[in-house]
Amino acid sequence: MTTISEVYLYALIPVISILMGGVAGLFTMPSGAFKSSVLHFAGGVVFSVVAVELLPDIIKFHKPIEVAIGFGLGIFTMLIVKYFAEKIEAKQEGKITKNALPMGLLVALGIDLAIDGLLLGVGFAAGNTEGILLSVALALETFSLGLAVVLACKNYQFTKQKNILILFILGLIFFVGAILGITLLSHLSQEWLELVLSFGLAALLFLVTEELLIEAHEEKETLLQTAMFFVGFLIFLLIGMIV
Repeated sequence: MTTISEVYLYALIPVISILMGGVAGLFTMPSGAFKSSVLHFAGGVVFSVVAVELLPDIIKFHKPIEVAIGFGLGIFTMLIVKYFAEKIEAKQEGKITKNALPMGLLVALGIDLAIDGLLLGVGFAAGNTEGILLSVALALETFSLGLAVVLACKNYQFTKQKNILILFILGLIFFVGAILGITLLSHLSQEWLELVLSFGLAALLFLVTEELLIEAHEEKETLLQTAMFFVGFLIFLLIGMIV
């Protein structure tokens, strides 16, 4: 049985990962192919956690009304987040100035990371295995996000210290979301848990199909990069069967 302190440590893994991704972008120049490979792999991992861990737990309780409500709310929430993030980004297009913050990007990522943190709470609410696997899956996602933030901020001529501060704040947002999720979701009734798990299912599917894979496809792909999605899926499928 995973203790609450161990759960909090697992919540730190994606936070450390976003800092590592950012540092990799600050001190090296990762290729587009590398970034695409990481995003494909992360997409496969998240999809594997959804298919292997979350979905069977949702189906076995046989509560279609709660599933429909939770899934619908999850999709609606993610669409609203995407809509407003795109509006903010559109307002900032063509307004790049030295030392100005890319607020559209940062607001979108902040909301995304807060939801991801809550989803980690969803994972641990479903079970220890689901939570641990989701922690690793989200760490791969946050690594790619940290890398993307630093590469996007190069146009704004930030110092390394300012980049690291931005990454730290984004990591803190994730951690706070995770603590809230883990704390609030640990004592839910079966009906509410089913609703929350369905919400998380929809949000994670949206994350894979509308964020990770779309961003991965911005680069010209090779067969190896495409295969990384299935490698990620297979590895976590096998881990889920063994653990």
